[in-house]
Amino acid sequence: TMQFLLTAYDGKDDGALDRRMSVRKAHINGANELKEAGHLIAGGAILDEAEQMIGSTMIMEFDSKAELDQWLASDPYVTGNVWQDISVLPIRLAVK
Repeated sequence: TMQFLLTAYDGKDDGALDRRMSVRKAHINGANELKEAGHLIAGGAILDEAEQMIGSTMIMEFDSKAELDQWLASDPYVTGNVWQDISVLPIRLAVK
């Protein structure tokens, strides 16, 4: 299996937080399913100085980047146009 670091920033327009909040429950439910399946190691929101959510970070494990990409394409934060700047890098965790 491979491990990945996903960093995703929300849009910066006035409707960004509303879009996040409108699909957040579905995203969290999906994250819980990923955790149960062994794909999500850790994850959470990126905060700005005012502690408002402006993005997300996830440490994930999949058999391949293609498998991660398949999940990513269906995540509510992607389909709901919340995440607009997404980076996925392969990593190797020293401690898990």
